[in-house]
Amino acid sequence: MKLLAIETSTEACSAALYLDNEIHESFEITPREHTKRILPMIDKLMAEAQLKPQQLDGIAFSCGPGSFTGVRIATGITHGIALGADLPVVPVSTLAAIAQTFFNQNPETLAFTAMDARMREIFWGVYQKNDKGYAQLINKEAVTLATDIQFPTRSGVGIGTGFSLYHPELKHVLGEWLQRYEANNLPRASAIAQLGALGLKNNQAVPVEHAQPTYLRDKVAKKESER
Repeated sequence: MKLLAIETSTEACSAALYLDNEIHESFEITPREHTKRILPMIDKLMAEAQLKPQQLDGIAFSCGPGSFTGVRIATGITHGIALGADLPVVPVSTLAAIAQTFFNQNPETLAFTAMDARMREIFWGVYQKNDKGYAQLINKEAVTLATDIQFPTRSGVGIGTGFSLYHPELKHVLGEWLQRYEANNLPRASAIAQLGALGLKNNQAVPVEHAQPTYLRDKVAKKESER
């Protein structure tokens, strides 16, 4: 299987190629430079692999939640490549990608995943590692106040930028179920590739016109009185 993965939903920018169980990735921290960096990343990976888009089996992209502009960049580039090469698309949750990267590098099997969502809120999702090593969502992802999170009463590790901003609130609510936390976790295209390949194998790809962003929040901006 040959699959291209794109991730631009946070200050990180990355692209990856999944080539028959091997993943090749280009990753940079480039705030506000995604539109300049992502296409050269993709071109370099494709050139090194001596591949043309028509030779891919599909594309996976980080569909959100995340930065409104960042998610739109990944969606737009995915649409352009997929339409031109007539490829199926696998949307992958940004939170799932953060959890998958954590599971790939750590022995723990439950992750309380929190991303800064601005407006004093976080993007929240609880993921467990299944018996095949993949991140599996428990319940639903949500945009919420740190004090209003919902979670299973099981021990896990807190991961993501939400823990850097709202650690006291999250620690208070999670209590004894929070083993420890890491706050610098960012989504990576390598995890998007890993989960995207799984989705393609499981017939979860969609036609490009159905590959849309996931924002979680109904309003991108709120009035001061609503905050």
